[in-house]
Amino acid sequence: MAAPEAWRARSCWFCEVAAATTMEATSREAAPAKSSASGPNAPPALFELCGRAVSAHMGVLESGVWALPGPILQSILPLLNIYYLERIEETALKKGLSTQAIWRRLWDELMKTRPSSLESVTCWRAKFMEAFFSHVLRGTIDVSSDRRLCDQRFSPLLHSSRHVRQLTICNMLQGATELVAEPNRRVLETLASSLHTLKFRHLLFSDVAAQQSLRQLLHQLIHHGAVSQVSLYSWPVPESALFILILTMSAGFWQPGPGGPPCRLCGEASRGRAPSRDEGSLLLGSRRPRRDAAERCAAALMASRRKSEAKQMPRAAPATRVTRRSTQESLAAGGTDLKRELHPPATSHEAPGTKRPPSALAATSSASSSTSSYKRAPASSAPQPKPLKRFKRAAGKKGARTRQGPGAESEDLYDFVFIVAGEKEDGEEMEIGEVACGALDGSDPSCLGLPALEASQRFRSISTLELFTVPLSTEAALTLCHLLSSWVSLESLTLSYNGLGSNIFRLLDSLRALSGQAGCRLRALHLSDLFSPLPILELTRAIVRALPLLRVLSIRVDHPSQRDNPGVPGNAGAPSLIIGDEEIPENCLEQLEMGFPRGAQPAPLLCSVLKASGSLQQLSLDSATFASPQDFGLVLQTLKEYNLALKRLSFHDMNLADCQSEVLFLLQNLTLQEITFSFCRLFEKRPAQFLPEMVAAMKGNSTLKGLRLPGNRLGNAGLLALADVFSEDSSSSLCQLDISSNCIKPDGLLEFAKRLERWGRGAFGHLRLFQNWLDQDAVTAREAIRRLRATCHVVSDSWDSSQAFADYVSTM
Repeated sequence: MAAPEAWRARSCWFCEVAAATTMEATSREAAPAKSSASGPNAPPALFELCGRAVSAHMGVLESGVWALPGPILQSILPLLNIYYLERIEETALKKGLSTQAIWRRLWDELMKTRPSSLESVTCWRAKFMEAFFSHVLRGTIDVSSDRRLCDQRFSPLLHSSRHVRQLTICNMLQGATELVAEPNRRVLETLASSLHTLKFRHLLFSDVAAQQSLRQLLHQLIHHGAVSQVSLYSWPVPESALFILILTMSAGFWQPGPGGPPCRLCGEASRGRAPSRDEGSLLLGSRRPRRDAAERCAAALMASRRKSEAKQMPRAAPATRVTRRSTQESLAAGGTDLKRELHPPATSHEAPGTKRPPSALAATSSASSSTSSYKRAPASSAPQPKPLKRFKRAAGKKGARTRQGPGAESEDLYDFVFIVAGEKEDGEEMEIGEVACGALDGSDPSCLGLPALEASQRFRSISTLELFTVPLSTEAALTLCHLLSSWVSLESLTLSYNGLGSNIFRLLDSLRALSGQAGCRLRALHLSDLFSPLPILELTRAIVRALPLLRVLSIRVDHPSQRDNPGVPGNAGAPSLIIGDEEIPENCLEQLEMGFPRGAQPAPLLCSVLKASGSLQQLSLDSATFASPQDFGLVLQTLKEYNLALKRLSFHDMNLADCQSEVLFLLQNLTLQEITFSFCRLFEKRPAQFLPEMVAAMKGNSTLKGLRLPGNRLGNAGLLALADVFSEDSSSSLCQLDISSNCIKPDGLLEFAKRLERWGRGAFGHLRLFQNWLDQDAVTAREAIRRLRATCHVVSDSWDSSQAFADYVSTM
């Protein structure tokens, strides 16, 4: 009898407190209630008035409300503001109550955005609080505009910070200064333990104060926090100083900014600690891994191409020679003259502290970046092209050319780097690019614009780095490569459309150096770009040689390199001379995704990668083209013989109309569990003969679990033929079927459903029907889907088939 008595006592307590606290509110509501006792403006019920009063006095009644019975508490939850609703979550769960519907309604009413269809929201409370934190930080939401957001007893940032797993910083680094301010110290401490992902989007030029705040923020969140992933998105014109700051801090290096406050978390003992000699030598040492034959010959080919391009340009003006002896003497003297030219001081009419305009900074940065844009290939590489054309200087002042005006300095610097360095005298002069990339290898990296990290402290670093649409200058690429060579904690690297160009060779060198480090954790590499100086298959071979422990490799090149077209003059050459005859050592690849540019790909190169990847479980080829069906058959035969662990195979945007026998060979493979033919034109030729052969092969395959055929113009006839896979005499165990974008009409889908019912097959899993012509007869389509849902889980959409008129004409 104790439990009913406690229930009754708490209910009476609630009613008494609610009645006492709502007397004033009831009197205010009384006048309007008399004039409109019914209708949409009717006064709230007595219980709702009590609930509002309790919500308004939660500071006094909170402990008592937590002890209320579940039925009463369930009615009070929607009336609480977000702060008390968040605090009462654990108590509500213990009483069997869920607040997810309340948080979802708050999201719809206050955030007013629809989550992505690809996003699966598991906790609406965490999603709401994380978005609420970002809006308050940026000032895009007014907490005083809604009673559910406003409570003087709580700090919006502090209360929501523990739910933030992902923070995005945009534009002019908004929010960085606010987070490092002293009033928000507890907010930053909470973020340091809760935040896992830090994203930067659409960054713009920032001032020194904002960068100093960002330095402190990154130090707190990465070095003393739990941030493990940094992602940069859409930065068309990266600011070099800001970009290098983000990279170095992400890699675990910390150097307090000038005039910045000391870190209270580092401690006095560690403030003056510099990294060990091994750390500094790994990052900034002069030793570089040697290139293999593929990279050396590709570099030589690029130099030859630059020579042919130079012939089409106007002859440059003569300039002064630079000898190896004079260069070494200048470097031995501290390299001050070279630094002065790479970073010219302010002109006489500028004040010492005057900030140079962005255009001037960009010009200086591009000039300094150009000094290291070429790398000398070793003399042992074979075969070497003809040396580049030398430019002679006229004796004395004869033929000398003086320049006037403000652009003279930059033009002289251009000639110094690209013309003067190519002159040789007495066998001691240097080739083009050696001043920047050869003689400076062992010198202070600051003369190339690289950060001086020898005096920096080393802290924890992130494990995932992603750069999406962030063009990398030579300076930025050099910094990234220097950091990568010793970034042993990095587990996943994504470089997407960064315009690497010839810097891809530096990247390969740094990845090879990283792979040789003890404790290297890099297991996933995603690389995509518009162009590549190396053909994609040769680039893939170079990557798997450099990183034999890699588990996931995704590589895409949108446009072919000049070497992909042997018909172009200067591009012909035996593949063995370009990639070398050395075999690829066995690697640990489990997932390989490749997106090819247009043009036929050499099947032997792909087969060499597959042969070395015995642990491969998933392979995806996008837009791959082979010279003949026999080459495609060679790839499939290699998969069958060398990749016994392969479970998933995907082909996208490939013309397999002439490879029907190879497709049948693939469907008979008893190790594959999922096969995808996406927009592969499978049934373009001989559909009447090929479909029965394909169905027969699938009926005899008991290991295939999933078949995806989107965009192959299957049509009603093909769908009905495919239904025979589920007949009574079939041994197929297919449980996932994707027939999206296949010109299927409602009557054909209805007949397909009836055949499945006739054969009495149990539920076989998922059926995807996106972008078919089901809107032509909505009633029949609904009936077909109703019948199918008794057999499988159907996923469809409401698509306007009038957009597919071209497909309709082609299948008439």
